[in-house]
Formats: sequence, C-alpha cells, structure tokens
Amino acid sequence: MPNTVVEGRTLSLSRPDKVLYPEVGFTKGDVVDYYTTVADAILPHLRDRPASFVRAPAGVTGKSFMAKHVPPGTPNWVTVREVHRIDGRTDRQVTVQDLPTLVWAANLAALELHVPQWRLPDEGRADRLVFDLDPGAPATIVECCAVAEWLRDRLARDGLEAWAKTSGSKGLHVLAPLRPTDSEAVAGYAERLAREAAEELPELVVHRVPRRLRKGRVFVDHGQNAWTRTTAAPYTLRATPRPTVSTPVTWDEVAGCERPDDLLFTADAFTAGDPTARLERHGDLLDPLLDAARAGRLPG
Repeated sequence: MPNTVVEGRTLSLSRPDKVLYPEVGFTKGDVVDYYTTVADAILPHLRDRPASFVRAPAGVTGKSFMAKHVPPGTPNWVTVREVHRIDGRTDRQVTVQDLPTLVWAANLAALELHVPQWRLPDEGRADRLVFDLDPGAPATIVECCAVAEWLRDRLARDGLEAWAKTSGSKGLHVLAPLRPTDSEAVAGYAERLAREAAEELPELVVHRVPRRLRKGRVFVDHGQNAWTRTTAAPYTLRATPRPTVSTPVTWDEVAGCERPDDLLFTADAFTAGDPTARLERHGDLLDPLLDAARAGRLPG
C-alpha cells in the first residue's frame, strides 16, 4: 500500500491500479490524479458544505452506494461537522476543505461528490438556486439546453444571473447565486418557476415527478433546493460507464448544442495535459457563484 504526502498529510493509497471504469481502463490512481488536477476549481464549491459520496469500490460496473456518514478509519485531520437531519437529530458528515481530504475521498473510490445548496454554519439558508434538467427519452441534453435558456432569461427578469453545467450524466444544471435565503423560500420560488416553464413550454417541459409524464420532455427538477437535498458538485466525476464530469459550460456552448455528445465531457478534457484543456482555456466558469457581490435576492 503506497504512501504519498499531500500538503504535509501522509495518506496510504490502496490499490491505485484497480480499474474503476472498465470501458476505458480508468483506474483509482487516475481518479486521484483527476481530482488533484481540478482541486483548485472544485474545492471552493465543496468547502463548508457537508459532503455525500457515491462510492464504487468495485468500479462502476459493480455495486455503488451513497455514503453520508463518516467512514471508519477517517483521519483525525479530516474536518467533520454536525449536520441536522429532518427528524431533528444530527449526523456527523465530512466537509472537503482541502486537497488532502479530496485525495483521501478519491482513495475511498468516492467517485461522485454531492453537496447541498448551503454552507455551514448557515445551515438551511441557501446561497444558490439550482434546477436539475432531466430529459425523458427520446429527449436529450439538446432539449435541456433549450429549457436552460428559457430559465436563464426568466431568472434574469427577477434580477438573478444564471450559469449552467452539465450533470455529467444525461442532463443539465442551471444555477444562480443568492444572498443567503431560507431554503423553504428558495424551494417555493423554484417550484413556481418550474410550473411556469411547464405552462409556457408544455410540449417541452414537465414539472411533476412521475416518469410516465416525462417521455420526450424535460423534467425541471426543483426539489434539490430543499435543505435536506444535494446536487452533484461542479467538476465531480460521475459513476457512469466512462469517467464523465459535471462540467461548467458557457451559454454559447448551450446555444450551440446540436447533438448529445456536444456537451459530454470526460476527465480527459481536464487531464490530457493539452494547453487547450478545458480549465486552462476557460478557468472556472462557475467562479461567479462564489462571488457575494453577484448574489441576488428572490423577488418579493
């Protein structure tokens, strides 16, 4: 079990040659390398947010599971915080505050990193709004892009600036920074806009959960604004056959999306070492979500 030192912390990396994405031969060591490469971009979006991990120790073709609790053997330098549950009790969860913690999580085969829309200690007060656009076949991310543009323009009418990222799977996320606001109010506002989208774009949008309603349309999932819910973080890998990434995209890319693969990014887009690699070309497109000066207020 090789040891590595990351920012003064010694970590034991287990089975770095273990293949986690068999379709492309992407190993646990590759996962560690990927998260190390994007650390400067992903860490600001994770910091002070309790993390939920999708772990796939047997790889993406094996059993994966969502892990919220602090795993046995967690080093004492990993930041652990108390988080309230819906039943009033508390759980202990990890917050990914630094590169050693990010590498430690990657070594657990925590492929996916999910976080809520609020930061500790401001629990339950959202600093961002999110819509998860999920296409029902035969609709694809192409239809999601049309809905995303509608949401961007609708949010702008209420003085909110929006950005987009791929989910890393089939869909698209639309996000807007907020001055910290009670999550219930944010969830209510998001639901109203989802209903409005369904009314204005009835052939394209559905705002209700049942899958039988989604065929050929885009489900505008507003529910991830609830204080107990989480969303895939920007730059997280996904436990899909290939190591796809939840990737920030420009609105020009959204407008120009004509095929599903146009906005399907894998870890290679960030780790290929090419001077045109995505982060070198764009920087963090979601950096404005971290800028308090750009945070808006909900109407009313």
